[in-house]
Amino acid sequence: MIVIGEKVNVINTKIGQAMKDRDPGPILEMARKQVDAGANMLDINIGQAKDGPERMAWLVQTIQAEIDIPCCLDSMNPAAIEEGLKVHKGQALINSVNGLPETIEAYFPLAAQYDSKIIGLTMMNGIPRDANERAAIAVDIMTGAMTHGVPVENIYFDPLILPVKVAQEQAVQVFEAIKLFRQLNDPPLKTVVGLSNISNGIFGEVKSLIDCTMLCTLLTLGLDAAIMDPNDKMLIDTLKTVEVFQGNILYAPSYLD
Repeated sequence: MIVIGEKVNVINTKIGQAMKDRDPGPILEMARKQVDAGANMLDINIGQAKDGPERMAWLVQTIQAEIDIPCCLDSMNPAAIEEGLKVHKGQALINSVNGLPETIEAYFPLAAQYDSKIIGLTMMNGIPRDANERAAIAVDIMTGAMTHGVPVENIYFDPLILPVKVAQEQAVQVFEAIKLFRQLNDPPLKTVVGLSNISNGIFGEVKSLIDCTMLCTLLTLGLDAAIMDPNDKMLIDTLKTVEVFQGNILYAPSYLD
């Protein structure tokens, strides 16, 4: 499974200020910390920054000048996404397109032009009620991709995890949606989640337990990628253990090292 580090995020006070000041120190420290813990890609979330295009380009160049890792460009500003794609080394991941026609028209041409992968959020104007609505939106996203020449294998479909604290009934809809996504195409559609959404508003040991249990369940359903905290050792240990059971890692007493 692809681990996408979630911590280069404007909502982190220290990181947000570093983005604003163009101070590479805290950003590179956070990037290296995640890569050392097992991240295969870094999500770069700039929020609603007024200087979005310049900020995204600076972040991509700053990180990739020091660390050889692909980036997940996280912004609702297509201009910021494009500036990041222009300077990105290797294949980037766009975060994200949804099922709305205007969003599809804004982001899929960029994915096609820059041969980028892209996350497809299975939502329209609000959160879908169930797995069937998520699957229907996934079909719309697939259609948009084909219209713009983006290979389906370049899309990671996100079934939208909601906090268990406020929407407990939605967890099972995420599971069912992933099952449906896998039936929509051959080979099965790729999937991704924002894992920490499930424990949003929960703290302490229970938070890690909920995150780990969610991750374990999703992995058994075929999850391909997760935006998550690679510095949560329990999460990484859970991932490695599931991969032992699936035969992706050869068991040895030191398999967690």
